[in-house]
Formats: sequence, structure tokens, C-alpha cells
Amino acid sequence: MPETTKDAAAGAAGKDSAVPDAAGRGIGRGPGRLLLSLYGVFTVAALSRAIVQISMQYHEAPLAYLLSLLAGIVYAVITVALWRGGEGARKVALVSCTLELVGVLTVGTLTLLDPDAFPDQTVWSDYGMGYLFLPVVVPVTGLLWLRRQARPQQDPVS
Repeated sequence: MPETTKDAAAGAAGKDSAVPDAAGRGIGRGPGRLLLSLYGVFTVAALSRAIVQISMQYHEAPLAYLLSLLAGIVYAVITVALWRGGEGARKVALVSCTLELVGVLTVGTLTLLDPDAFPDQTVWSDYGMGYLFLPVVVPVTGLLWLRRQARPQQDPVS
């Protein structure tokens, strides 16, 4: 029996296929699309800021600028994982969101305890206050969403 195009695409891509299942579920779909959009914007904002700061002002606050670069890289990994979908990508996003949350909490605490160590702001300074606290809210939301997506989905009975 010949395979359908969708079956062939899913088979060729393996079980981590970015092709959504019949119900259109996926970590970057539905409410996950908002997370995908936010992480896309965060990626551009953090990486562009870090690149400019590192190339023009590195000597002023190297730790802060390198942390902003790290934040941008973590955001990029999460963005790609949400866009790609699949169980493997969900696990990558889960680890990355956890790393992001630990980074925000650590850097946020350090910037409050020792502000002199951070002569310039990072994305994660003061728990993301410069970004309306989104850097601390979004990973928590992301972790909850990714956890929910790990649960077996029940299809409605026809």
C-alpha cells in the first residue's frame, strides 16, 4: 500500500518530526506559539544588544556583556526547539528553560547583592527588571507549557 505524503514526511523525519500530528498539537503550536514568538523577540534583542556591547564596550563590563550573550544563545536554542517540535526538541527546550531560570535567579540575586560586580545591566539583571520581568516569567511559563505537553494527549472519542 503506498504511503501518503504526510506519512512519508513523518517517516523520513523520524519520530522527532516537525510535522504536526493529526490534531495539530506541538510545543510551538497553540499557546506555545506565543512562547515561540516571545523567545524569537528575546533572541534578537539579547543577541543584538550583546554583540554591540561586546564589540564596542567590552572593557567596560565584560561579565555583564558575556552574560547577555549567553542569555541570547539560550533564547535562540529555545526558539529553535519550540519551532522544531517533537519529543527531543521538547527535552532540549525543557533543559534550556531550566538553565534560563537558574541564570535569571542567579544573576538577579548577584546584581542585588553585589551591584559593583555588574557596572552595566544584563538581560537577567535584577530578575529582568529592564525587560518588565519577562525574563523570569517566561521560563516559568515555558516550563509549565513543556510539562503539560509531555502528558499523553487524549483524543476525543468519535
